Amino acid sequence: MADPEKLFRVNVVTPNGMIYSHRGSIVDVRAVDGERSLMYNHLPLLTPLVISEVKVKRSREMSSRIDHIAISGGYIEFSDNVATIIADSAERARNIDVSRAQAAKERAEKRLKEAREKHDERTEERATVALKRALNRISVYNTKGH
Repeated sequence: MADPEKLFRVNVVTPNGMIYSHRGSIVDVRAVDGERSLMYNHLPLLTPLVISEVKVKRSREMSSRIDHIAISGGYIEFSDNVATIIADSAERARNIDVSRAQAAKERAEKRLKEAREKHDERTEERATVALKRALNRISVYNTKGH
């Protein structure tokens, strides 16, 4: 008889509320110090995350489907078999409006170019972050094979 699958709760929360809450077998995140994969009974953890994709591998009964979520950085806490990601913004791949993300990318590229021409470091930093967020959203959307 096969061993029962070890699952844990994965929650993604933003200031707008709960974006994601499901049980999974593995969650992959990108922390400021590199990639992390968390599984059932992982040691307690609290670490900052960068603008990136979060992947949640679901249960075998869900055909081990992988859910893709674009986050704008934040933190992950893992304890008592609950992974909680707190982010300023997060979107599941299926909810990303790719045309809106493409428009945000173009706006950020324009602001970045103008800031560099004016040597405006603060605007350049903000435009760089906006560009990373837009590119991440487009990448996560495309990962799902849309």
